[in-house]
Amino acid sequence: MAHDSDTPAALRRTAEEGARMAGRILRERFPQHRTIEFKGGIDLVTDADRASEAALLDFLRQRYPHHAILAEESGATQGTDTFRWLVDPLDGTTNYSHQVPHFCVSVAVEGPEGTVAGAVYDPMRDELFSAAKGEGATLNGVPLKASPTDTLERALLCTGFPYDVRERPDLPVGLFSQLILLAQGMRRTGSAALDLAYVAAGRFDGYFEFGLKPWDIAAGGLLVAEAGGVIVHIDGRPFDVLKGDVLASGANLAPQLMTQAKRFLDEIGWTPRD
Repeated sequence: MAHDSDTPAALRRTAEEGARMAGRILRERFPQHRTIEFKGGIDLVTDADRASEAALLDFLRQRYPHHAILAEESGATQGTDTFRWLVDPLDGTTNYSHQVPHFCVSVAVEGPEGTVAGAVYDPMRDELFSAAKGEGATLNGVPLKASPTDTLERALLCTGFPYDVRERPDLPVGLFSQLILLAQGMRRTGSAALDLAYVAAGRFDGYFEFGLKPWDIAAGGLLVAEAGGVIVHIDGRPFDVLKGDVLASGANLAPQLMTQAKRFLDEIGWTPRD
């Protein structure tokens, strides 16, 4: 039965509930034998991805039957309303398939003016990051605040590499090589949604990655913004979930990080893929 309320708070509660439910499936299946298929050279999907997504989509369709859905494994489902759910049932599939306990479920919903609400749930740590537009971001109900760090030499940065890194290594590896010489440290954890949630929580001071999909960054992007951080396109243009080259950080670090990224992109003569 559909809920009557499409307020940010109600949509946030639905995102939280759905993310927790899908996360339980991932946690229960984590120690079991995996069935793995490859969608590309190093891009894979497991039985757990499919089970998590099937349950999550069924939940969302019962709750909001008129909303559209864009999900990583099953693609797009049209709706008759102005809202669309962006679902990643398992962000960090490579970690999961190797039994590395760092992965999450990401659920977001967008309206005519952008992302309205979202949740990122880490089932192994039982950490639920969530946000609603204009209402702030929280971790298990406690308000989040992005890092106050204001210099790269004191910043712990994070990144990831796209699935086509073997074909086009110069861009992600080049920016990584430049920034690792300027920052206090660099991490590569394998889950874009959790990386953005960690920026919102102030655990990472900054993050950048190329080639992401809308379901990877919709919830995490809202978390960063609602925690007082900055998230933009890698070249400094406004953030757009359809343009998956992103940079995020605490507000104080953003000018330096954006300057370094823009300098690198200008040096190599980069042209946005969009």
